[in-house]
Amino acid sequence: MAGAGGSSSSDGDEAGEEIESAPPLRVGEERAIGSSGIRKRLLRAGEGWATPVPPDEVSVHYVGSLPDGTLFASTRDGGGEPRTINLGSGEVVAGLETGICTMKKGEKALFILPPLSCEDPGVPGVPTGSELHFEVELLSWLTVVDVYKNGGIVKKVLSTGGNRQTGDLDEVTVKYKIKLLDESIVDESPEEGSTFFVNEGHVCAALPKVLKTMKEGERAVVMVQSQYAFGEQGRAAKNQFSAIPPNSAVNIDVELVSLKPVVDVTGDLKVMKKTLKCGDGIRTPHDGETVHIRYTGRLEDGTVFEKFGFDGEPFDFIIDEEQVTVGLDCAVATMVKGELAEVTVKFEYGFGNTEEQRQLIMVPPFSTLIYEVELIDFTKEKESWEMSAHEKLEAAEKSKVAGNDLFKIGKFQRAAKKYSKALSYINEEEHFEDEVEESTKTLRVSCWLNHAVCCLKLKDFSQAISLCSKVLEIESCNVKALYRRAQAYVESYDLELAKTDVLKALELDPDNREVKLLQANLKKLQVESNKRDAKLYANMFDRTAKESDVVSKKRKVQNTSHNEAAKVVVPINCAGQ
Repeated sequence: MAGAGGSSSSDGDEAGEEIESAPPLRVGEERAIGSSGIRKRLLRAGEGWATPVPPDEVSVHYVGSLPDGTLFASTRDGGGEPRTINLGSGEVVAGLETGICTMKKGEKALFILPPLSCEDPGVPGVPTGSELHFEVELLSWLTVVDVYKNGGIVKKVLSTGGNRQTGDLDEVTVKYKIKLLDESIVDESPEEGSTFFVNEGHVCAALPKVLKTMKEGERAVVMVQSQYAFGEQGRAAKNQFSAIPPNSAVNIDVELVSLKPVVDVTGDLKVMKKTLKCGDGIRTPHDGETVHIRYTGRLEDGTVFEKFGFDGEPFDFIIDEEQVTVGLDCAVATMVKGELAEVTVKFEYGFGNTEEQRQLIMVPPFSTLIYEVELIDFTKEKESWEMSAHEKLEAAEKSKVAGNDLFKIGKFQRAAKKYSKALSYINEEEHFEDEVEESTKTLRVSCWLNHAVCCLKLKDFSQAISLCSKVLEIESCNVKALYRRAQAYVESYDLELAKTDVLKALELDPDNREVKLLQANLKKLQVESNKRDAKLYANMFDRTAKESDVVSKKRKVQNTSHNEAAKVVVPINCAGQ
C-alpha cells in the first residue's frame, strides 16, 4: 500500500478495541474506536463473531481518500488484487490497523483517521495534517500464532480444526512435510501419517511444540528458525531425503489428522487412560454409583488374563468399593457414557507384588495391566439439589456409617471420602427446617471430627486443623476438636498452638486421659525444643565471641605494626653538608 505505509501502533489502543458495553454497530451507524479519535462507519455487516488480531495475516481491499474525495491509494484500480497485511508489523498506518482489528469476515467499513494517525510525512499525495478516509473490505484472514513470542516458531493456520485441543500426553496422528527455504523437501510423513505421543517428540523440537497449539483436523504451515529445527548440527541424509545443512531454517506443512486424548488418572503416571472413542455428555460416575462396562484385560505381551461383559450382559461394579483393581476403578470414574478407552495400570494400582489368579491365567507379580474398557452406562444417584431435606439427611447418615465401617478396617482414605460425601449433602450453605436443624448440626460436627481423624492417620495435618477449626467455630468447647487439633499442631511442630488447645481441653475436662497423655508428650517435646534452641544460641554466641576475638587480635597486630613503624629512624643523607 504505497500510499498508506506507516509505523506500528503508538496510539495506545488495543487491537480490535471498541467500547465494550456498546451494542454492535448497525449499517450506516458511526462510532469512535478507542480514545485516539479514529471513527468507524459500518457499510456492510460481516459474518460470525471472530475478528483478527496481531500477528494474523489479513486479506483486504481498501480505498484511501482525503476528505475532498481525492484518492491517494487503492487496491481496486484496474481490477487490482487484494492486499495481504501482517497485523502488528507496521506495514500500514497505525489507525487503519486498529480499525481492521474490529472487523468481521466479509465486513465493509469506512475508517476516518485524524491527522495524528498518519505519522509518515512521505506518504505520496497526502498533505501534512490531513484527515484520512479508508474504505476497507475484510475478505479473510489467516490466524498466525507466534509460539514462543520470539519469531522462533510461527504457525499460520490454513484451515481450522474441531474443538479438541492437543494435550502434552496425547497420542496424535500427523501428516507433515518439512522443506528448506528453497522448497526442497527434506522429510515427510508416510501417506497415512505418523503416530506418536506429543511429549515423546518427533522429527524436530518444533513439531511437538506447535502441535500443542493445534486442534484435531487443523492444517497449518509453520516457519521454524534453526534453533527449533535441526540446530547447529543439521541432519545427515535420511532414506530418500537429502541432508539438512547446519543452522537451517525450515517450513513445515502440518496436518493434525487425529488425536487420542491421554489422561494421567492418578497424577503419578501410573494409571494412564487413552480415549479410543469419545462418549456422550460430560457426566462421569460418582463414588457409590454402579457402572455397566465391558472390558478385556491383558498383559504387556498381549496375553489376555480376563474378559467380561461380552456374553450379552455387561459387567457391573460399584465405584470406589474395591470390586476391581484400583487402577481400573479410578479410570472408569473419569469416563463418560459410551466412551471406549485403553487404560494402562502399573502394578502399584493393579495386583501389586504378588501373583494373582484371574479368569484365564495366573498374573505374575509386578505386572503392568492393559485394559480396553467401554462404559456402556451407569446408574446415577440423585444429585443433592434434587433431594428433599429428609433425603439429604438420610444420604449423609448413610455415607457417615459407611465411613465408620471403612475406618474400623483401616481404610482411612476411603473413609475420608465417605465423610466428605456426607458433608456435601449437609454443608453450611444448606438451609434446613428448624425441627431438623439441630440434628443436621450434630451430624455435620460428627463428620468433621471423623474426617479429621482420617486426616491425622493420613498425615494431612493442615486439613485436620481446618476441620477441627470448623467444629470450634460453632462449638468452642468441643474437647474432641481441641484434642485432635492439638494433635495436628504437635505433628506440625506448632507447639505453642498445641499447648493452648491442650490447656483449654483440660480446663473443660480435667480428667481426660488422652489429653493428659498428649500434654505429657507435649512437655517432653518442649524440653527437647528448648535444649535445641539453647544449643543453637550457644553456638551462635560462641561463633560471635570467636569472631570478636579474631577482630581484637587483628587490631592488636595492626596497632603493634603502627607503633613499630613510628620507632623507625629515617637516616639523613649528610653527603651534601
